This record gives sequence, structure tokens and C-alpha cells, in this order.
Amino acid sequence: MEAIQRIKNNRFALTSIGLSFVILFIGGFLGLLQGLNRAGFLTIHAGLDYYQILTLHGILLIIAFTLLFMNGYLYAACDYVLGGLSNTVQSLAWTGLVSFLVGAVLVIGTVIAGDASVLYTFYAPMQASPWFYIGLVFVVLNIWLSAAGIFISAFQWKKAHKGEHLPLFAFFAVGVYMLITLGSIGVTVEVLMLIVWAFGWMETINVLLTRTLFWSFGHTLVNVWYLVAVSAWYLVLPKVMGGKVFSDGLTRLVIILIVVLNVPGGFHHQIVDPGFGEGLKFMHLIMSLAIGFPSLMTAFAMFAVLERTGRRNGGRGLLGWIWKLPWGDVRFLTIMIAMIGFIFGGAGGIAQTNNQLNQVVHNTLWIVGHFHVTVGISVVLTFFGLVYWLVPYLSGRVLTKKIHNLGIWQTACWVVGMIFMSGSMTFVGLIGAPRRTQYTTYQDAAHALDWNPYLLFVGAGGTLLFIGIILMCYIVFNLMFLAPKGQTEFMAATELEEPMTTPKWTENWGLWLVVALLLIAMGYVYPIVDLIQNSPPGSPGYKTW
Repeated sequence: MEAIQRIKNNRFALTSIGLSFVILFIGGFLGLLQGLNRAGFLTIHAGLDYYQILTLHGILLIIAFTLLFMNGYLYAACDYVLGGLSNTVQSLAWTGLVSFLVGAVLVIGTVIAGDASVLYTFYAPMQASPWFYIGLVFVVLNIWLSAAGIFISAFQWKKAHKGEHLPLFAFFAVGVYMLITLGSIGVTVEVLMLIVWAFGWMETINVLLTRTLFWSFGHTLVNVWYLVAVSAWYLVLPKVMGGKVFSDGLTRLVIILIVVLNVPGGFHHQIVDPGFGEGLKFMHLIMSLAIGFPSLMTAFAMFAVLERTGRRNGGRGLLGWIWKLPWGDVRFLTIMIAMIGFIFGGAGGIAQTNNQLNQVVHNTLWIVGHFHVTVGISVVLTFFGLVYWLVPYLSGRVLTKKIHNLGIWQTACWVVGMIFMSGSMTFVGLIGAPRRTQYTTYQDAAHALDWNPYLLFVGAGGTLLFIGIILMCYIVFNLMFLAPKGQTEFMAATELEEPMTTPKWTENWGLWLVVALLLIAMGYVYPIVDLIQNSPPGSPGYKTW
């Protein structure tokens, strides 16, 4: 009876995760087409053109897949650690999902119709159909409704458990939804402006203002997924390998720092933009680098947990503990590789805050390669690792040895594909290959022809990645509908390495919200006011496709 009730309560989570993998399959197929085109293997003649495919690939995977998986995962986690979700919260979650689907139909429909090839970075002056932007409003509404459900759940639990610390998984969820809510404020203002402009109710628009408002969201979104992945690193990984949480207080501090420092960091995407003084750009550069501090804290905590667990399992010597970790367990292997991948992704992000390097790589495939390492390995591979226990937990089934072994092959396929694709993108970007363009030799220019050997690896990597997506979608389907029925444990570590008293101030989200708003104001109020008061000439809308 209890298992049946649990499955009923987690129906929203299972539906969201299932839809996310349908979207991953479609978006991954579109990515395969792009990779084959950039490699020179495929010429797109009819149907969707390259830029429609690029727009859909970005929006489906960057926004839709990650958002749906995040909602399913964190709602399932809160239901588990908080002892259930109220009917009000469940209603908010389902309403948000309906809002998302309405938005998805409008966004995808306008792109397919040829009215919105504006890419994931949908700021002006390229102009889409107004219904594309209206669809984005419904997507943002999904974010706000989902966030409201988590905030209400946390408030209800705290009210019923006075003086107790909010469970760490729920604390992560509050941090994630606070960050994405703060990050969505700027893009919501931008989208409302674009709707008015796209309907023709105003002739021109402030392009630099729309870019600034977009990047307050565009970069924050990356760190939202990162924080979701970090929750698995801190809480799931120790449970999988039989370890313990390193520190409750440090974990909460990391969450707080990621939330309060993140939104102003998006300005480093505008280092090459005119209209901003050097002092302002330098301030944002410092704020961008500050985001690396909680990542270094995470690296310290994770290495400590890994080493202590390995030594408890019999590891000896300086590095002997490494071989005592459960490398044969796909739930561990995926997340471990994801964490290793973030070393390279994080280093690349820090490099981009350098003004000179940013000007060299800003409009090249180097950026695309960096992005795919950060998201495709650190985030998506973490999500894949969660699937092997989260989906059977939600569906009332168990992971079989056959699916586990298939998961090992899927992981290998994904990692090799990502190394081929991202590595070649990174290198060919350094020698000048541009992003956001389909295959061309620029009339057989010698410099452009030098890119071709590396672009072949882009196509090969994309092919391996799509094979990995096919395998992963089958694994999800199997764990939802075909695997043997049974009980799977929710993987959440609760025992601490060294029990310590967690400071009360870590629980004061009201304080941290004020700090976050002050930092956002410090970073954005002056440039936005300046952009409005000293507005450059407005731009009409352009349709470049």
C-alpha cells in the first residue's frame, strides 16, 4: 500500500523525467544533423534548414531537457526527505508542467514554421514571431510555479519542525529554485519587450539592453544545472559508494555562495560589447571569478570523501585508495567522470574571463566545445548516473545486471563521443573556425580548409553521442516499463563524516535573498539605467533566414 502511494505521489516526477528523455532524443538527433553538416558529410536541402535545426537543438536541450529533468529529480527528492508533498504543491507542479507544454508547442511550432530561427540566444536585433516569445513566457511561468511548490514545501516542513535544519536535499532544491527564479527576472523583462517589438507596437529596440537582460539568465541557467549536479555529488555519490557526507555546514555554505554570487557573473559574456566602461567590466570579471570559489570548496570536499571511503575499503599508500572505489558500478562511474570533466569545463570558464583570450575565442567553436564539456559531461552525465536508481525508485522496479552493463557501454560511448566532438571543437576554434555557421569552405580559402580534419571529428563525435542517446533512452524506457518490479532505495547520504553543529545563519534564506539582490543590483542597476538614459540608436527587427 505504501509503495503504491509512493508511486502515485511521484507520478509527476516520473512524467517529467520521461518527457525530458523524449526531448533529449529529438534534440540529440538534431545535434547529429548539425555535426554531420559541420563535418561536410551532410548537406541540408529541404525541410528544416541548418539554423532552424540549431535553434531547436539549443532550446530543446539547454532549456527543455534540463528543466524537466531538474523538476522531476528535485520534486522526487523533496517528497522523500520532507515526508511527502501537499496537494497544493502537487497542483502547482502539474500546472507548471502544463504551462511548459503550452510554451513548448508555441516555441517549437514557430521555429518549424520558419518564423523563429533566432537561436538559443534570442536577443535582438534578429526578430522572431511574437508567438515564439509568448511561448517563452509560458516556459518562465513553469519555472516560477515549480519554484513556488518547492518554497511552500520547505516552509511547511520548517513550520512543522521548529528548530530543525531543513534536510540537505531540500536545502539544495530551495537554492536551485531561488537561483533560477532570480536569473529569470531579467529575461522575463526582455521577453516582454520583445513581444511588444515583434508585434510592431514599437519600431525599434535597444539591442544592448536585450543582450544584457538575456545574459543575466543565459549564464545563470548553466550554474542552475551545475548546482543540481552538485547535489548529486554531495549526497548521492557518497551513498552509492558507502561513504558519508563530508560536512553539513560546508555543503550549505557552498549552496548559498553559488546562489548569491551567480547572477552578476553572466556579464563576462559581454566583455567584447561596446557601451560598458572598463571599470564595470572589471567588477563583473571579479564576480565571475568568485563563482569558482564554491567550486574549489566542492573539489576539496569530494576528494576528501573519495579518499576516506577508499581507505575505509582497504586502500593503502598515497594513491591506493583510488582503486578501492566502486568503478564497476555505473551509478558511481558516471558521476565520477562528470566531476572529472568539470575540472576542464571550469578551467575553460575561468579562461574566458580574460579579456584578450575572450576576444580571440568569443565567436569561435571553442565556446561550443567548452559548453559541451561543461554541460554534456559534468551535468548530463550526472543526470544519466541518477537514472539508474531514480527511475526504478519512481516506477517501483529494480535495475537488472543486463541494464547495468548496458549503462557501462553507454557511458563509454558518451564519453568518447564527447571527447571527440568537444576536443575537436575546442582546438579548431583556437585556429579560427567560427560557431553558428553551417559547413562552408569559404570558396576554398586555405585557412578554412585547414579546419576540415578537425571538423571530421565533430561529425564522428556527434554520431557516437547520438548512439549514446539511443542507448540511454532505451535504458530509461526499460526502467520505467520493462524491468522487474521491486523496491529500489532512494540514494541520499545522511550520515556525516564528522558530526558538527551547523550554524543557524545558514538557514536564513531571507538574509541570503537580500544579499543576492544587493549583489545583482550592484552589478546591473547602473549599467541598465545607463543603457536606458543614454540609449544607443534603436534597431528594427531583422530576419536573416
